[in-house]
Amino acid sequence: MPNPSLFAETPESVGIDSNKLNALFERAEKEVAEGLLPSCQIALARNGKLAGMRSFGRVRHGTREVPASNDSLYCVFSSTKAITSAAAWILIQEGKLDVDERVADIVPEFGSNGKDSVRVEHLFTHTAGFPAAPFPPADFLDRDKRLAMFARWRLDYEPGTRFVYHPSSSMYVVAEIIERRSGQPYGAFVRSRIAEPLGIDDLWVGLPDALHDRLADIVHVGEALTPADYERMGFPPPPVTEVTEENIQHFNDPAVRRAGIPGGGGTMTAADLALFYQGLLGQAGGDAIWQPETLDMARRIRSGDLCDLLFGKRANRALGLMIAGDADRNYRGFGHTNSELAFGHGGAGGQIAWADPATGISLGYCTNGHDRDNIRQARRGIGISSRAAVCGLD
Repeated sequence: MPNPSLFAETPESVGIDSNKLNALFERAEKEVAEGLLPSCQIALARNGKLAGMRSFGRVRHGTREVPASNDSLYCVFSSTKAITSAAAWILIQEGKLDVDERVADIVPEFGSNGKDSVRVEHLFTHTAGFPAAPFPPADFLDRDKRLAMFARWRLDYEPGTRFVYHPSSSMYVVAEIIERRSGQPYGAFVRSRIAEPLGIDDLWVGLPDALHDRLADIVHVGEALTPADYERMGFPPPPVTEVTEENIQHFNDPAVRRAGIPGGGGTMTAADLALFYQGLLGQAGGDAIWQPETLDMARRIRSGDLCDLLFGKRANRALGLMIAGDADRNYRGFGHTNSELAFGHGGAGGQIAWADPATGISLGYCTNGHDRDNIRQARRGIGISSRAAVCGLD
């Protein structure tokens, strides 16, 4: 349960309309009430405080099933990328890292097989050229295995020339850079430099064993779409990546939970997500972690005219974030009512995390129910985000 001091006295005290907030909560509960999703958790924040938080459904912990509560933890998958990236921004702010550096100059073991041309910026923008490079998640904490894997990786394309989503590979390298330039283990750096200063005690990248019984087990629900289904709806079938049902289920493994993989192994509550993004808006309490100029630098679109391979839409990638940008923002995981300035990063299974500088609102949404119908899942996210973005008082 988030610290009570992190909750606003009322939604209106932070400029949020209670009626609109309740409508958002009703939308979030819909698939749980209908029996599709086992549980979900949602939180909305503004002015550095939580305007509200709700948990719905039931969660399973091994053989035990209990009602979901605001104490329930969820794996947020690729929403972790924003946290890992924001940790690296601290080093950039302190002059300990430059996005133009060659990765091999920082991690010499990485520079084999032509990868010496990869620069730090490429790691954040999914232009590094090794999107499918293999890495067993449970091996992350074994430094020797980590470096040996880096050395074996090969490029699929020239860095900086294409945008191809890297589900996990590039963030392993970012975490290694964080360790080398900070002198701290990646997980400890995130705790000491982000989670603790923001007062979000349940944000972890590498979950301690004592907390595993609070983490919701992942389950898959619904029926997968067929190629004919995609054609009928006018969507191209998604490419096959490492984000498979089998691999997602590995996140129920204690060793993977313990590893806290930097591209997708973060565990937290929806409130922690929403408050983390308040920090990225410069609205968190206490001393600012990221200076305004750092945030401006990190949120600048760096992918230019590069487009995603599935829909052919501009990638709009900043340093580890997606930027809403133009009218195609819903293809990037934002709601129709988000402003062009909104930024964030979703996660597998429908996790939602964003902030909108135009309104000061941030949203965190988590579920342990991974819908095999990914079009329905995407529409759910757009619906929730579209309602969240207009929760401000008129």
